[in-house]
Amino acid sequence: MIKVKTRGNETAEQMLRRFKKACEKEGLTKDIKRVAYYEKPSEKNRRKSRKPKPMPRMGATGGRSSSR
Repeated sequence: MIKVKTRGNETAEQMLRRFKKACEKEGLTKDIKRVAYYEKPSEKNRRKSRKPKPMPRMGATGGRSSSR
């Protein structure tokens, strides 16, 4: 659950802005938009298969050999 407490002389608009940023950071707004409309199972599978795959991590040298 996301909670936002007022800070000193903070206005309601500033507090709302902080709340929205916290929601975006948690991925809540993206999730709400995703479930707002029905998505066919075939479209779900297609979206999941299009998701970028994680890149393999390189060492501290960035993939270059240390002997030059």
